[in-house]
Amino acid sequence: MREESHHVEIAPGGLRVHYSTTGAERPGRLPVVLVHGIGVSGRYLLPTARALAPHFIVHVPDLPGFGRSEKPRRGLGVPELADSLLAFMDALGIGRACLLGNSMGCQVLVEVALREPARVARLVLTGPTVDPSARSVLRHVPRFLLDGLREPPGMLAILAYDYAVFGPRRFRAAARSALADPIEDKLPRVEAPTLVVRGSRDGIVSQRWVELAARLLPCGELVVLKGAPHAVTYAAPEELARVVVPFFAEAT
Repeated sequence: MREESHHVEIAPGGLRVHYSTTGAERPGRLPVVLVHGIGVSGRYLLPTARALAPHFIVHVPDLPGFGRSEKPRRGLGVPELADSLLAFMDALGIGRACLLGNSMGCQVLVEVALREPARVARLVLTGPTVDPSARSVLRHVPRFLLDGLREPPGMLAILAYDYAVFGPRRFRAAARSALADPIEDKLPRVEAPTLVVRGSRDGIVSQRWVELAARLLPCGELVVLKGAPHAVTYAAPEELARVVVPFFAEAT
């Protein structure tokens, strides 16, 4: 399946956003948009995009400030990244879609789902942050280091490069926003059917938290992928696709 790389200008501000597209439009199937986590580009989502491509057209943006997208003057938090994602969908003419996020990307998607519920047909939250039991930098550092020992070497290489491109100033702004974002208070208001996914070896997000997250959602379901770390989109794309394809295929 051919993978294409593009840039598109989004409003307001006219920032240029890089994105990858793979797959093709299918009759009766909505487009799929994948959203990355903090500091990293959409590159680590591409294995999942390729696994979904036989069934959907899949778009993977680098949100403004990340990866190969244009860098705004200041770091963006969850609300501004949600604005950017909606502007990206507008620029591509996507009125309604199935959305999948990882880590902080889940917070961005939940914000989008609350603002524009009619545009979110189905939602998949993989390794959703922030675990309420670890809402501080000090509590997150050991979790982050633990998970780093469990991620594949290729994922660590992507993290090292993308974090260097993203820079400490933008990382601090994004982290402050993520830690201050009460996702647990928002989940009960999400209307879209939602699948919460955790890798059983996720060092950042606890099993207790994802179980609570799934219960808080009005139409939530939990799936645990055995042996996968936090970045299930990179480490276990085929296993993830096996649960996501039928879930997204039910959307109309």
